[in-house]
Order: sequence, then structure tokens, then C-alpha cells
Amino acid sequence: MSFLYNLGIALYPLMIRAAAPFNMKAAKWVRGRRGWRRIVAQAFNGTEKVAWFHAASLGEFEQGRPVMERFREAYPSCRILLTFFSPSGYEQKKDYDGADIVMYLPPDCPSNARYFVEMTKPSLAVFIKYEFWYNYLYELNRQGVPVVFISALFRADQPFFRWYGSWFRKRLNRIDHFFVQDEDSALMLGSIGIERTTVSGDTRFDRVADILSKKTDNKNIEAYCSGNKVLLAGSTWPPDEDILATVIRKFPDLKLIIAPHEVKEERIKQLIETLGTGAARYTTDEPGVWFDKQVLVIDTIGILSGIYRYADIAYIGGAFSTGLHNIQEPAVNGMPVIFGPRYHKFREAVELVREGGAFSIAGKEELHNVIALLLEDEVKYREACAVSERYMLEQRGATEKIMKGLRPYVS
Repeated sequence: MSFLYNLGIALYPLMIRAAAPFNMKAAKWVRGRRGWRRIVAQAFNGTEKVAWFHAASLGEFEQGRPVMERFREAYPSCRILLTFFSPSGYEQKKDYDGADIVMYLPPDCPSNARYFVEMTKPSLAVFIKYEFWYNYLYELNRQGVPVVFISALFRADQPFFRWYGSWFRKRLNRIDHFFVQDEDSALMLGSIGIERTTVSGDTRFDRVADILSKKTDNKNIEAYCSGNKVLLAGSTWPPDEDILATVIRKFPDLKLIIAPHEVKEERIKQLIETLGTGAARYTTDEPGVWFDKQVLVIDTIGILSGIYRYADIAYIGGAFSTGLHNIQEPAVNGMPVIFGPRYHKFREAVELVREGGAFSIAGKEELHNVIALLLEDEVKYREACAVSERYMLEQRGATEKIMKGLRPYVS
């Protein structure tokens, strides 16, 4: 199995390089890893303590960010190395000032892992949620570096828990501690003999609470929403947008703000064509133009989390296609959240649906019915708001639990 794993690791960069001339993301993956040995050799001298945090992509980064920032406060003399696997994380956070060094993780072949760990000499390695790179785990273990996973989440369909998973299970034994999101994950690890677990919760709740506490005003969005009922649709994909277009006609007095997951120009044009309303654009139309439009398209990134509070209802995309996106950002504002049918891998979505703060829909008719219920029944609306707000308050605190658990590994 080790041979097959290392063969796969060796072939993957070759396939990425072959795709690079035709795929921008692949090109960034290749370009970002050039000269990584030189970068490592210049950045580390072996005399300073280093804490290595690894995130697969942007979502995992945001999940681990509260811990990184609390770690820096608690251990200011320790340098922080942050690595990413995916360009979508690195390209957006390469200038993140909460880390001393931000770089791509080199491919997980034995020689790369050995060189990387020997040169960086981390005193602690923290992997966020997923990313089980087995050669790195081996080298960290061989060189006596404590390894922990934070906000980890385990499912029955992962290789560790399948009949063929013996090789994968053995690799988990190289990890010193798992800070898991829920009791189910701890029980699953326990079923394969791993008891080094702490149910700490999900650090994303702390992150969105922090964003809410540092909120900045957006006067133009506030003015657009003022005096209107507003549905804010975030991180949408074409299947979401097809049914959202029907909402415009069904509820002509409802304002719709829509922030697609991708903001490339061709996607924005496709979205406006789908909506068919001559929607206003956030970046190119003057605010004075917005107010006569039922729909406002957010054609930029970086503002979505801060504008949910101006809306009455949130719709979160992805659950008709790629997988549900972040519902915590709207929920922390104490508002009802609507999404498609593919949400069962997301604990917060399952629990909010069960408790009545969120609503899953299978198509346009169900979406219309939920919107009508929330607009027309004030009691139901207030109940849903209260559930979301209470749930988000109850979930906070994972960062402090993890920081307490990390103390024995930071010496």
C-alpha cells in the first residue's frame, strides 16, 4: 500500500503540470511550488521555535484561524508557519499577517517530507480538519514532533473505517491527539482503538462570532435594504440561481441580494442573464441606481459575511451541486437560513433544520412556500431567528478548549 500511495503522490504533480497550460488553478499550483527548498532554507535557521499549521484550502484556514491567532497571543516568541495545499487558499491568504511564513505544502513524497521537516524543525504540527499526508506524518513522528488535528470530523465512509482500511488506520497512530467536532467522531475513532480525542467543537463558530463582533458598517447596502424585506443569497451556483430567479417573479416586493460563489466576469454576466431583471451590480453601478432595482448582484469578494445582518432571510448555495457552503455566517446574525437538499454532511445544518432555524428545500415550490411562511407568519419567523441565534451562542468555545489541550505540546 505504501508503494501505491507514493506512486500516486509522484504521478499527481505530473498530471497537474500537464494540465497547467489549460487550467489556471493547476498553473498556480505548479508555479507556487517552484523553488520551495530555497524558500525553506532561507526562512528557517533552526534556532527559533516554529509552530506549523496546515490548511487544505481557504475553508480550512478560516476554521483554524481562531486557534492560530490565539496561539500567537499565547506564544509570541514562537514563529508560525502556515502551509496550503490548494491555490484557492494560498492565493487569497499569502499575505496573511497572522503567520510569519505562508507557503504551499510541497508534494508528500518521502524526500520532500524529510527535507521539509528537517529544515523547518517545527516544535508542533497542527493539521486543520482533514489532510492526512502520510509521509509528512511519518517524518514528524520520526523526528519527535507532536502532531495534532483540530476541528477534525470523521465519517463512516472514510477509508479508516472500511474493511480495507488497515493501512490507513495505522497512519492515524502517528497523531498525538485529535480535537474533534462532535461526539460521533470521537466514537468512530474509539471503534478503531484511538482514544486520544477531545470533543472540542467546531472553531468556525468562534470565527463567525469574531467577525460579527468586529462588524463594519456598509451604508450603501444598509440604505438599499432599509424599509424592505430582503433575501440575501450567498455562495450560489447556477442550480441555485435557476430557482432564485423564480422568486423575483413570485415575490415582486421582496428585494434579492445575490452573491455568487465565483465572481469572474463571465459568471456575473451568466447570472444576470439568468435573473432576467436588469439587476444592479455592486461594483459597477452607482448606489443611486440600485434603489430602483429588485435585485443587487455582489460581484466582488470579501464583503458577504458583513452584510448578512442587513437582510431578513438568508439562502446559502451549493446544496444542489457541490455541497453546502457556510451557513454559520448568516445564522450568527440570528436569521432563518434556507438551502438545498444536500446538507447531511454538515452537522450545523442538520441540527438547525431539526430545531427549526433552517429549512431545506428540494425545488422552487418548496422555496416559495418557505419564503411565504417566513414573510407572512411573524411568530414562525421570530421563532426561527431565535433558534439560529441560540444555537450559534451555544456552539462557541472550541478555540479555548483546543488552546488548553495544546499546552502540554508547547514547551
